[in-house]
Amino acid sequence: MSTPEHHRCLIVGSGPAGYTAAIYAARADMKPVLYQGQQPGGQLTETTEVDNFPGYPAGINGPQMMKDLEDQAKRFDTDVRYGWVTKVDFSGPVHKVWVGDNQETEIHADTVIISTGASAKWLGLESELRLRDIGGGVSACAVCDGFFYRNQEVVIVGAGDSACEEASYLAKLCTKVTMLVRRDVMRASKAMQHRVNSLDNIEVLYNTETVEVLGEEAVDGVKVKNNVSGEEHVIPATGFFVAIGHKPNTDVFQGFINLDEQGYIVNAEPGTSKTNVEGVFVSGDAADKVYRQAITAAGTGCMAALDAERYLAEKGLH
Repeated sequence: MSTPEHHRCLIVGSGPAGYTAAIYAARADMKPVLYQGQQPGGQLTETTEVDNFPGYPAGINGPQMMKDLEDQAKRFDTDVRYGWVTKVDFSGPVHKVWVGDNQETEIHADTVIISTGASAKWLGLESELRLRDIGGGVSACAVCDGFFYRNQEVVIVGAGDSACEEASYLAKLCTKVTMLVRRDVMRASKAMQHRVNSLDNIEVLYNTETVEVLGEEAVDGVKVKNNVSGEEHVIPATGFFVAIGHKPNTDVFQGFINLDEQGYIVNAEPGTSKTNVEGVFVSGDAADKVYRQAITAAGTGCMAALDAERYLAEKGLH
């Protein structure tokens, strides 16, 4: 095993949160090292068009936006590396992190900024994933992509509060929203169910599962099946939204960092990026189960870098 590297600031993850943290940390002369993780650029690399991030009046595609953020971080000499963290030990004063499947790189960091994000859950259908990957009308974020389906008909899958909220959001933009619920009841709160049921252009189909998302280059319909009667039919639609939850990418920190019941990192002090471990901070969707937007992730990345800088100064390490 190689000799451990020592760094003042280690950033784990490379979405808008991680790269923003890197920009601020680098400009503060913290000489950050950033590991990109298994999905360099994060969830935005799966987004074809980003229209709601300030500074891009004509819009931009997700992968290019992440490349821009990476280039900006590198301009201030961030050491951007490909690789992912597979083990940590935050039990002592030294924050120990191992990178690689064989834990070939060991890093001792004065501060760690966790920006590992969260991953949307998908149904796993071949047609769903294929159309998602080519930007063909499959999305896990109505707030991000609903604008592109104004005055069109869409389908959304899900039965919880988030699904109801996204369906309600889409109903303001789309002529019709068909909501697919696998069971005979929703899991959502009564208040959220009432909101959905009060909207005339939302139709809820219970006991209904997705068989296939139709279309070669773009969604043009959804084949569904009633799981009680076995009857199948096709719903005309140009957009297919999946709202069955997200999984925060925080498993590696379990046992050291306080997580809630869903696996999201709990902020030790509201209004800060601090975790329960001194010198370890969190930004982005690893701690945010409410907003989940690129701009809010970037904001918390800034917070984490500023909190880390203050921590180093207080410890006389800066």
